Amino acid sequence: MSTQTVVSRGALSQKRGTALGLGAAVLYLSLIVLIPLAAVVLRSQERGLAYFWEAVTTPDAWAALSLTIGASAVVAVINLFMGTVIAWVLVRDRFPGKAVVDTLIDLPFALPTIVAGLVLLALYGPKSPLGVDVAYSRAGVVLALLFVTLPFVVRTVQPVLLELDRDMEQAAASLGASTAQIFRRVILPNLVPAMLSGTALAFSRSMAEIGSVVLISGNLPFKTQVASVQIFGQIETDNPVGAAAVSTVLLVVALVTLVLLDLLQRWGSRRG
Repeated sequence: MSTQTVVSRGALSQKRGTALGLGAAVLYLSLIVLIPLAAVVLRSQERGLAYFWEAVTTPDAWAALSLTIGASAVVAVINLFMGTVIAWVLVRDRFPGKAVVDTLIDLPFALPTIVAGLVLLALYGPKSPLGVDVAYSRAGVVLALLFVTLPFVVRTVQPVLLELDRDMEQAAASLGASTAQIFRRVILPNLVPAMLSGTALAFSRSMAEIGSVVLISGNLPFKTQVASVQIFGQIETDNPVGAAAVSTVLLVVALVTLVLLDLLQRWGSRRG
């Protein structure tokens, strides 16, 4: 058998393996993500665009959407800065208990969110041992969302900091650059893509949260009721089309956020 024949068969086998893997990935994503999302969008259009618009602009739905998107934006901005600071401390500083703190960062991923809501209500509710009561207020909603989204920016920025070449910083320092200049011109440009990715994930996650918010918010219509709770209420009152309409709005906002992030990262890559 000639060498060319062996190479051709090897290439054909590799292509078949690639096609099989790609087909399995697409099928899995379709069953788990694409088809369910498409079903929600189609359900929201079941009674036409007029009903869709009416469902998302009712006073309670509009108030819930405004609160959810606004609180998620606030949480994303806070996470952008504080998540980066925490990642910096974990990578660049040494202190007792560092390994414990690093492990606790992932606690919101592992802890059931309803348990998180119960803990937050006990610590920052009417009987707070700390003397801080933010229960049944928008501040409580933001606090709960901050808890569940804490790891996103930290865990996206941390690996970039670990892999960052310290020689570039030392070279800049040897040329007379100040600490602020080194951070702004050497470190920050490398961190920005990871910071933005984590922020977008935190924003999207915040819009979908229900477990940690449902207790501490009190679910007061027009005041502290978030969109996820409003959607649940629509289902309970036998209005799945209205629930699907509000869900579609959240889906569109999340997709637009991720697309804008991707475009911004591509633009940054071309400039960098």
